[in-house]
Amino acid sequence: MRILVTNDDGINAPGLKALEKIARKLSSDVWVVAPEEEQSGSSHSLSLANPIRLRELGPKKYAVKGTPSDCVMMAVRHILHGETPDLVLSGVNRGQNIADDVTYSGTIAAAMEGTQLGIPSVALSQAFGFGGKSHVKWATAERHAPAILKDLLKAGWPEDVLVNINFPDVSAAAVKGIQVTKQGKRDQSLVRVEERIDARNNPYYWLGFERILSNPPKGTDLRAIYDGYVSVTPLHMNLTHGRTMSALETAVNGGRKAAKQGK
Repeated sequence: MRILVTNDDGINAPGLKALEKIARKLSSDVWVVAPEEEQSGSSHSLSLANPIRLRELGPKKYAVKGTPSDCVMMAVRHILHGETPDLVLSGVNRGQNIADDVTYSGTIAAAMEGTQLGIPSVALSQAFGFGGKSHVKWATAERHAPAILKDLLKAGWPEDVLVNINFPDVSAAAVKGIQVTKQGKRDQSLVRVEERIDARNNPYYWLGFERILSNPPKGTDLRAIYDGYVSVTPLHMNLTHGRTMSALETAVNGGRKAAKQGK
């Protein structure tokens, strides 16, 4: 089995090293193609207005001056010369990718790109708590991911679905279990804009979320992570909301029919 490993934290990220270890427990044929620099929050963007630079770091290992989606595209269409990987693994992200995070995340986007190219794809993220980024428990993902991935690959999933796995901020031994969850909803009131002043007395800004625990409902990815479980969430690439289609059809075409009949 050929595995493509990528991320959005960059080619030198500790989470990428953790994911390499995880991938090598599944296969000896592992290719690493990751962004030259951190691309967190890049979402599913492609570099269309700028050239993409490629740097070979060693056997089966490349850095791409571009986004996570660029990396998957470059790997599948150029680096591997049409020898399509059997699995795309993206991560392990430094921090959880749950709830509304999935729409911003470059980690999720790389798995989306793999899915669009017809390759089973999985995003993996390791949550960290108020201790900060210097206290990320990479061993938790390294311990539990291989078995979870083996089970997922054995079961399979639809071609237009990617799998989003998040590991809780607990030690590997303290994980309570695994829950298959739905995407939760983050409290957008926690978004903050922090203003600062540079050396030339010009303002600049940082966007972020206040780190406050909420009380999400059971069955969501948020609740699972808070409770110490690994969250496994299937995400559907088709964003069409089926239940709204008939209502909009009535609103749009029904109004036109009534207008015609009234003439």
